[in-house]
Amino acid sequence: MKTFACGDVVPGCTATFSAADEAGILGQVAGHAAADHGLTQVGPELVAAVLSHVHAA
Repeated sequence: MKTFACGDVVPGCTATFSAADEAGILGQVAGHAAADHGLTQVGPELVAAVLSHVHAA
């Protein structure tokens, strides 16, 4: 199981995610980024930032 806290990348955001693997985390984060942060695309820089903060649960 993997976990990610959006606040590690976007200060002040309290959203957290968990999934079996990084792909599951990225899928959830893409939806969250669009719905809550107004991002229509998740670029390679954001993917790298998210992956650098994914932790084993």
